[in-house]
Amino acid sequence: MKPNRTQKLWMYEQMHTSRYFEECIEKIYMEGKSPAFNMANGPIPGEMHLSNGQEPCAVGVCAHLEAGDVVTSTHRPHHVAIAKGVDLDGMTAEIFGKKTGLSGGRGGHMHIFDADVNFSCSGIIAEGMGPAVGAALSRQLQKKAGVAVAFLGEGAANQGAFHESLNLAAVWKLPVIFVIEDNAWGISVAKSTSTAIEHNDARAAAYGIPGHYIPGNDPLAIFEVAGEAIDRARRGEGPSLIEIETYRLAGHFMGDAEGYRPDGEKEALFARDPIPKMRQHLIDTESWTEEQDQELVQRSHERVDLAIQFARDSEYPAPEEAMEKVFA
Repeated sequence: MKPNRTQKLWMYEQMHTSRYFEECIEKIYMEGKSPAFNMANGPIPGEMHLSNGQEPCAVGVCAHLEAGDVVTSTHRPHHVAIAKGVDLDGMTAEIFGKKTGLSGGRGGHMHIFDADVNFSCSGIIAEGMGPAVGAALSRQLQKKAGVAVAFLGEGAANQGAFHESLNLAAVWKLPVIFVIEDNAWGISVAKSTSTAIEHNDARAAAYGIPGHYIPGNDPLAIFEVAGEAIDRARRGEGPSLIEIETYRLAGHFMGDAEGYRPDGEKEALFARDPIPKMRQHLIDTESWTEEQDQELVQRSHERVDLAIQFARDSEYPAPEEAMEKVFA
C-alpha cells in the first residue's frame, strides 16, 4: 500500500506544520527564562518536550486514521496531535495555560485531550497503552467500527504496562496498533544500555502477533507498514506492534544540555532531517515545484502563527477555577 500524491502532500504539510509549531514553542518557552533558567518563568511554565525529527511517525500512521479512531500519545505529543487533527488553537492555548485551552489550561502540554478527534496523551511512561486497549475493547464489544493506536517511546517497552497491554490485546484480538517511536534515548539513557534486544518488534512474537521494524525515519515506509497493520485490525484480525527508528533532534526537554550524546551525533541526525528528504522525494516523483513548496510552507506557518496569537490573546483562568472539573 503506497501513498498517492494527495496523501504524500498531506503528510508533508503536517510535518511542516509540526516542525514550525515546535520551533515557535521553543522560542516562546525561553521567554523570561534568561539569564538564569527557571522553568516556572515565562508564558509557558513547566517542562517542555519537543518532537522535532519524529514527525514521520505521526503522519505515516495518522494518514490512515478516521475521526472515530482513537489515538493515545506520550509526553512528547505535539506531532501526533497535529497529525490526528487536534484543534490547534485549543492545544496551543492549553500549552499556554489559558482558559480557552482544550482543558481550560489545567493539563498543559503533556496532558492534551481532544474528545472531538479521540486524542489523549499522558506524561506517565506507557500510560496510554491501557486506555488504547480499552478503547479497542469498547469498539469490539459494541461491534462498532474503528481502531485504536497507542504511541509510545522505546523506553516504555520495558514497562509492565507494555507487556500487560500486548498480552490482553492479543488474547482478545483487539483492533489496536502499538507504535514505538525509537529515538534511541530514554531521557539520557541509551537504548543499548537499557534494553536486552536490539529491536522491540521482536517482542511481538511472544504474544503471537505481527511485529514490524521500520528503519530510516521514512514516512513513506511507515505509511505502508502502518496501513497494513491498521487494515488488519479493521478486519478483526487483532493487534500489531510496530517499532520505528526515528530521531530526536532536540533534547529530552527544553534546557537539556545533551551532554550524554556522542560527539557528532546531532550533526549526523540533522543531515538526515526527514522534511528536506520528503521535499526531494516530491520533486523527484510528483513534479513538485518551488512555488508549490513555498505556498505549502506559508500555509502551514500561517496556521501556526494564528494559533499562537490566539493563545497569547486568550485570558488566563481565574484562580478560583483551579479546583473545578478536577473530579468531574
